[in-house]
Amino acid sequence: MNLRHLRFLIVLFLLTPILIGSAIAQGGTTLIKPTQDFDVNGQGDNEQWSLASWVSIPQRSEEGAQYVTRVKILYSRTGIYFLFNCEDQQIVSSFDEDFADLWKEDVVEVFFWTDENYPFYFEYELSPNNYELPIFVPNVDGDFLGWRPWHYDGDRKTRHMTSVQRDDQDVISWTAEFFIPFALLKPMANVPPKPGTKWRANMYRIDYDNGVSTWAWQPIRTNFHDFERFGTFVFE
Repeated sequence: MNLRHLRFLIVLFLLTPILIGSAIAQGGTTLIKPTQDFDVNGQGDNEQWSLASWVSIPQRSEEGAQYVTRVKILYSRTGIYFLFNCEDQQIVSSFDEDFADLWKEDVVEVFFWTDENYPFYFEYELSPNNYELPIFVPNVDGDFLGWRPWHYDGDRKTRHMTSVQRDDQDVISWTAEFFIPFALLKPMANVPPKPGTKWRANMYRIDYDNGVSTWAWQPIRTNFHDFERFGTFVFE
């Protein structure tokens, strides 16, 4: 073994934990297909949704009710669309206003970290009763607190609708369909995305049927704000 080869092996040995840690932190990847803009009605029955495949959101908690959660995602020139389908048997949702602490009851959530140079991301929550919580979050060494959007109207306003599916009178699932305009995300970097753009992101659900059940697209260590463990959206 020559000296150059030995040096290469030493460097590789030293870097391997860093490379592995980076791969874990990056998480999984999903491709986001383009679409034309369309209206959301909480049913997810627009033909544009046929362009997207379901992405499974694994349940990460052993306690609580065990349900299937899945989501579809599309993006247009003006914003990004989500369609959550949440298997359920009981809707726990009593909040009757936006910007409430929605995570304390049944909810779905998405997080966007569009620029890895800054610990700053966007969080969106939607309850089965169609109340929302859009906030911007600076996260400095685990110290985070959300800020409400300013001038939240016009082309900066989200569109969202929900519905509950039943078999006779029994709840079998609920659906959340929403559109987040890119205008709302300004001045975040890499917005609007172009083909090939990558955003770090994660998607979640919380359910309160029997205790607390949690779902996360990419596994986290502590809480939903573990942005270093987010996966990656790749825009086609």
